[in-house]
Amino acid sequence: MTTLLRATGLWKSFGEREVLRGVDVDLAAHDVVALIGASGSGKSTLLRCLGLLEPIDDGLIELGGEDISDPRVNANRVRARFGAVFQHFNLFPHLSVLDNVTLASRVVHRVPRAAAEDRGRELLQRVGLADKAREHPDRLSGGQQQRVAIARAIATDPEVLLLDEITSALDPELVTEVLELVRQLAADGTTILMATHEMAFARDVADRVVFLDGGRIVEQGPPAQIFGAAREARTREFLARFTA
Repeated sequence: MTTLLRATGLWKSFGEREVLRGVDVDLAAHDVVALIGASGSGKSTLLRCLGLLEPIDDGLIELGGEDISDPRVNANRVRARFGAVFQHFNLFPHLSVLDNVTLASRVVHRVPRAAAEDRGRELLQRVGLADKAREHPDRLSGGQQQRVAIARAIATDPEVLLLDEITSALDPELVTEVLELVRQLAADGTTILMATHEMAFARDVADRVVFLDGGRIVEQGPPAQIFGAAREARTREFLARFTA
């Protein structure tokens, strides 16, 4: 399949601390790729760099064959091609659920309000929150807020959906409802790159699993290989924590 998103030789430091050290990763259209690794391994930074939310120190990022790491590129135009959902919901508290979902469509993509709201209501129906359209975020549970954040991220039909530990801020009983929504998106062919600590979910849903450690990719491959027959000792050591 044609590569949609490709990173080559990514380096990123914060002060003296090297967070990404020569990372190569690629994503084909309709792929679901799970990034796994300990906290501080570079997963979140990699997602933020790929979505042009953090500048890179060195390397190349291509989206649809375009070099989007070129400093002459209009970063806002490129960011509009991604959808992103983070650990914390980042919903605007003063806006209704429907206005949160439609804001980017109306302001960034210039979609007329009526069309944006039709699409927004369709998405809220899809995530099981049609009856919450006029509520404000503080009236919703954490799981409901995260589902709104996902609806907002896909409202503009992004080329790639970046998900960064989207269940880590949720109570355990709310994790399942959010992961089920991601499972549905994957089944529908959404291109997803997600950092996650949910190993069972990564094993069941991802097409490929990428293990990061210390800012480097140690191993990557199909879930059956990574979880069942990892080649690298460091991968096996990390995964043993989840099966002990």
